[in-house]
Amino acid sequence: MATYINPYTDFGFKKLFGEEGNKDLLIDFLNQLLPAHHQIADLAFRNVQNLPDLPEERKAFFDVHCKAISGERFIVEMQKAKVKYFKDRSLFYITFPIREQSQQGEWNFKLDPIYFVAVLDFEYDEAEEKRKFRRDIALKDQDGELFYDKLHFKFLQMPLFTLKEHELQTKFDKWCYFLKNLSSFDHIPTILNEPIFQKAFETSRLANLTEEQRRAYDENLIQYWGFKSALDTAVEEKQIEIAKSLLQTPLSSVEIAKHTGLTIEQIEKLRKTFFPR
Repeated sequence: MATYINPYTDFGFKKLFGEEGNKDLLIDFLNQLLPAHHQIADLAFRNVQNLPDLPEERKAFFDVHCKAISGERFIVEMQKAKVKYFKDRSLFYITFPIREQSQQGEWNFKLDPIYFVAVLDFEYDEAEEKRKFRRDIALKDQDGELFYDKLHFKFLQMPLFTLKEHELQTKFDKWCYFLKNLSSFDHIPTILNEPIFQKAFETSRLANLTEEQRRAYDENLIQYWGFKSALDTAVEEKQIEIAKSLLQTPLSSVEIAKHTGLTIEQIEKLRKTFFPR
């Protein structure tokens, strides 16, 4: 039996980062990602009505919208899977907090800074991006110098976060370790035994949920498992099809395993099944 909620579920993510009583958790997490001149002192959650609500996409992501008292606006997402045109969709969604700042009458076009923060429970397909757990994107010129400091994307590929407890050095490391491993903890690790994480753990404790909250969480968890299972099945089927094509080449089983992500044993089984001698 788990002790804490799974933060990759809609319920778990909103419980940690989407409730008024826990906004200090979100503030602390975001401040680890932000530069000194955009640190948040306080924020307010926002009910955004003008974003398109696509049922198929809602299976893949859930988000929190907020605005700091100093003006910065944030879209904070938890993404369960890479949707088609993920980068395009991220850019499209960030246009809404831009457009809603327009004013009637005379206006000088001054905008508040906007951050799109995505916690990703998957890896990109692009090879160069697979090597980067964290990607900070801003508008820069041809020399790599910052051109505009009011539009930022922060992508965290959680499967690529591999630090162990003894390797954590920064507060940011600790938050990532917390999110990556929360549902598998049965107690607070020593390195996370400090006030902000003590509150996060207490907020996440399943025993503290009401009966209604527990039903909602269990339903979310079943959806998450089903979603991940379907994705894993789809990925394996694709790997198998690629392996079957490569088995018709001179490549060895070891080389095919490297190209597909399947094990050598799986490759050998496919070889015997589809290409028996």
